[in-house]
Amino acid sequence: MNVAVVTIGDELLAGRTTDTNATWLCERLAERGVTVERVTTLPDRVGDIARVVNEYRAEYDAVIVTGGLGPTHDDVTMDGVAAALGRSVEEHDDALAWLEADGYSRGDLASGTAELPAGARALHNDAGVAPGAALEGIYVLPGVPAEMKAMFESIEDEFTGTPTYREAVVADEPESALLDRIAELRDRFDVSVGSYPGESVRIELEAGDEATVTDAAAWLRDQVESP
Repeated sequence: MNVAVVTIGDELLAGRTTDTNATWLCERLAERGVTVERVTTLPDRVGDIARVVNEYRAEYDAVIVTGGLGPTHDDVTMDGVAAALGRSVEEHDDALAWLEADGYSRGDLASGTAELPAGARALHNDAGVAPGAALEGIYVLPGVPAEMKAMFESIEDEFTGTPTYREAVVADEPESALLDRIAELRDRFDVSVGSYPGESVRIELEAGDEATVTDAAAWLRDQVESP
């Protein structure tokens, strides 16, 4: 299963808010063996959201969109997703019923709180108010991290893939000096290799077979200088 993650918010693009949602989602999806192919941040603009969501839903098995839910003027994510699918946005009876059961009367809710794209499945917000939505492989989650995490955990079983195994080897050598050994590693073992320099070089190995990763990491540790 491959997925695109789209985070929405002018505040993310302005650097006023750190986008922790994308990082958290990528980690959780990777744990489930799901490949994240794209992470994109968009402004609070209906046209941009509609264009990107429409493009990504054709390319990937699922699209997860976070942020921009609620009744305020800049909460336009549901409108953008609806536009991507050629649907209207309308009050969702199931979302309203769940909110009322949770202690909110219709009079308590700001206009637009329970409006979702027509035909969507409501995703209930156990940590807040604004509901999310799921339709045609698109999952719309809140931007507030605690709300996003709780909502994703309620649907994470819908995201499945092939488990992958990882190990890291740290080398106390310049990255350029390791190129031949990394090339030999890739010839010897069926693993993906990532090299990340810093004070030392962290070499991350990944494969679908645990024994292969273990053997590759053991071989590489014997070939490099450790810190």
